[in-house]
Amino acid sequence: MSSKAFASAADTAEKTVSFDEIGRGLYAFTAEGDPNSGVIVGDDSIMVVEAQATPVMAEAVIERVRKVTDKPIRYLLLSHYHAVRVLGASAYQGAEILTSDVTRDLIVERGRQDMDSEISRFPRLFRAVESIPGLTWPTITFAGETSVWLGRREVRLRHLGRAHTAGDVIAWVPDSDVVFSGDLVEYHSACYCGDAHFADWPTTLDRLTALKARALVPGRGDALATRDKVAEGIALTRDFLSTLYSSVKASVAKGHSVKQAFDTVREVMDPKFSSYAIYEHCMPFNVSRAYDEARGIDHPVIWTTERDREMWAALQG
Repeated sequence: MSSKAFASAADTAEKTVSFDEIGRGLYAFTAEGDPNSGVIVGDDSIMVVEAQATPVMAEAVIERVRKVTDKPIRYLLLSHYHAVRVLGASAYQGAEILTSDVTRDLIVERGRQDMDSEISRFPRLFRAVESIPGLTWPTITFAGETSVWLGRREVRLRHLGRAHTAGDVIAWVPDSDVVFSGDLVEYHSACYCGDAHFADWPTTLDRLTALKARALVPGRGDALATRDKVAEGIALTRDFLSTLYSSVKASVAKGHSVKQAFDTVREVMDPKFSSYAIYEHCMPFNVSRAYDEARGIDHPVIWTTERDREMWAALQG
C-alpha cells in the first residue's frame, strides 16, 4: 500500500455551502461533507448548534442567519468537544455556550491535545487559525436533559448516551419534530470514531430513533428533510459502525495486530463506504479506537499530534 497524505492534509478544495429551511424557523448549514451547523429561530432569540472550527468560519454561518432574521443569537449549543465543532465560538459574542457536563470534563482532560491534533489534521477547515483565542469553555452545562426557551419555543437538549464521544447531546425541537443530532448521525460521510464508544452507540441511536423525528440535521452530509430520509441516515450510520466494529472485534479475538485488523476491515468497508466524505481520513483513527475497545479499553486514549502521526505511519504507510 502506498503512503497516503496524512488525514485531510491534501483536502484543499472549497465546498459549496447550502442553507436550507427544514422546518418553521429551523435551518441546516451544510457543506458537502464538511461539519454542519444548525439554526433554531425562536420568538425572541436564536440558538445556533455547532460553532464551526474558527471564528472566521463561524462568520459564514452568522452571515446566513442575518439573511433570514435580525433576532439576537443568545445560545450556542456544542454537541461535543471536538475542536472542529467548537473553536469558532468567540464569533458568537454574548451568547451562552451550552454543553453536557461530560463534555466539559472532556475539555478539561483533553481539550488542548484535541485542539492541536485537529488543527494538524484539517488545515482547510481551520482557515484563519490565528483568530482562535484558545479553548472554548461552556458557560452552562447540564446532565441528562434540559430545556431552553426561545420565547415560547422550547428546545430540548438531551444526552442520549455515549456514542461519537462520551458527552454527545442533541437538540430536539418538539413543536416541529426536528432534531439536530451532531455526529451521532452522518449522511454519506464517514463516522469519525477515534473517541467513540462502539458498544454504546447503537443503543444511543435506538433512543434517537424513538423520537420519530420528521427531519434531522446530521453532523456531516445533507440535511434529512423527511421521515424516510431520517430513517435512512440512522440506518447507514448504524451499518457503518456495526460493519467496522464486528470486523475489528473478530480480528482481536484471533490475536491479530492492529495493522492486520486495519487491512482486514478495509476489505469489508471499502466496497460499501469508500465513497463517503472523509473516509480515508477517519479509518485509521476508527480502527485504532475499535481495536482498543475490543481489548477492553473503555476510556478512549487521548489523541496527540505525535500519536496521530505515529498511528498514521503504522497503518497507512
